[in-house]
Amino acid sequence: MFKIAAKSLAIAAAGTLVFAVAVPVASAQRQEISNDMRKCGAGASGPAVHVEVSGFKAATGRVRVQAYPATKDSWLEKGEWINRIDTPVAPRGGKMNFCVPLPATGAYGIAVRHDVDGSGKSGWNDGGGFSNNPSLSLLSLKPSAGKTAIRVGSGVTRIQVVLNYRQGMTIKPIG
Repeated sequence: MFKIAAKSLAIAAAGTLVFAVAVPVASAQRQEISNDMRKCGAGASGPAVHVEVSGFKAATGRVRVQAYPATKDSWLEKGEWINRIDTPVAPRGGKMNFCVPLPATGAYGIAVRHDVDGSGKSGWNDGGGFSNNPSLSLLSLKPSAGKTAIRVGSGVTRIQVVLNYRQGMTIKPIG
């Protein structure tokens, strides 16, 4: 009986250890944060990405900026984002700026979505863009992690994202 209790205790302790190790990883993912530009300002330490978004076709709805690990398994996968900023659209001079702090240096991808009508659902009028501004088409609306990956160091990395909208997009010929 003592042997069974000892085994159960060892399994419980191992389970606790695994849980304790997993918590920091999970806490680094899926944090909704406010857009605090002070974290990307002069003298700010990183790692962080200052994202300048331009190309808004309307000053309505909401804009969402999400950071993902730049890996094939995580990029644009549901629930795999690290930090998310979701705010009403309020472009000044046709642009909006966002500061996305990150948990560590490394390779990341930034995805931006303009929900023009604020419905919370993707629609044909909505726009989007990605770090490195890869070319998009109706047949290829989701670029690969490799095309969007940016290297984020210990400071603040500045990028520009230009929004694209489905309406008016040109279709690239196949072949």
